[in-house]
Amino acid sequence: MVKVGIVGGTGYTGVELLRILVNHPNAEVAAITSRAEAGVRVDSLYPNLRGFTDLAFSEPNVDVLASCDVVFFATPHNVAMNMMPELLAKDIRVIDLSADFRIQDADLWSKWYGEPHACPDLLPTAVYGLPELNREAIKTAQLVACPGCYPTSVQLGLLPLVEQGLVDTTRLIANAASGVSGAGRQAKVDNLLSEVSDSYKAYGIPGHRHLPEIEQGLATVHSGSSDISLTFTPHLAPMIRGMHSTLYAELLDSSVSLESVQSLFEERYANEPFVDVLPAGSHPQTRTVKGANICRLAVHRPQGRDTLVILSVIDNLVKGASGQAVQNMNIMLGLEETAGLNIVALTP
Repeated sequence: MVKVGIVGGTGYTGVELLRILVNHPNAEVAAITSRAEAGVRVDSLYPNLRGFTDLAFSEPNVDVLASCDVVFFATPHNVAMNMMPELLAKDIRVIDLSADFRIQDADLWSKWYGEPHACPDLLPTAVYGLPELNREAIKTAQLVACPGCYPTSVQLGLLPLVEQGLVDTTRLIANAASGVSGAGRQAKVDNLLSEVSDSYKAYGIPGHRHLPEIEQGLATVHSGSSDISLTFTPHLAPMIRGMHSTLYAELLDSSVSLESVQSLFEERYANEPFVDVLPAGSHPQTRTVKGANICRLAVHRPQGRDTLVILSVIDNLVKGASGQAVQNMNIMLGLEETAGLNIVALTP
């Protein structure tokens, strides 16, 4: 069995990791840390895990974590990077769900996160953990930076078009909406039920921290001479889980048919276990991916004009975070990629 450690187990991504890992056929959670809840049984904080784990939260301890085969960081940004040099020195394989190692440029990271990066020398060694893009590199990586939820949804929807040079990459648009769990478990007035329910709002329009991550990922597959430029507007939707991204891209060649684009998506993701390209004309809903590690995509070309519309839905806590992290673990350790992740979405 693979021994797993989780740093920062009290947030939504931490408990989602536990929900998946306690039923993983090849993994055993050996340690889960929380400074605030040290000594408290996990199932007393999350009763849904009663009968599945007897663990108690403990203080983060590098020596304890060093006994694990892989360690997940389910922490806010700037936590993982301060522990990372010591962990990597002990040959521990790490999957970081925070933003600490997603952006390869230290100055760009500092610009968006408002502080110097603690270990910029490690940024080039981190592998971006989008399996549909970097599977081979993930296999041998010691440090994997698990993508954010918005970047996962947006990149999976745009990758085939950018890879093939079919669209104007200077005029990409993403309108995306996330459930409230994407904001984390901390108490904020903006996240109260009475504030969120029966409402819908945009935020982060001047600039969202996921924007440079998305542009960086798309740039790695773009072979054209123009830059990647994305207008990204995130929204808060009155639901707990789920993410819906509506993506717009302008064809460079108007003779390209919708049928050929549909075929492109189907071929690109034919062997991807967690990307589902729906039949032409479909409209994916967030409830069809709730609790599952799947991205469902649909391709449209309204009025036969030159703007393609790609619809992309994921569960922000699963394919957008913890499920994708476990998918990365499976790849890193040579396990069946779908192990522990063949979860049917909840309906209704």
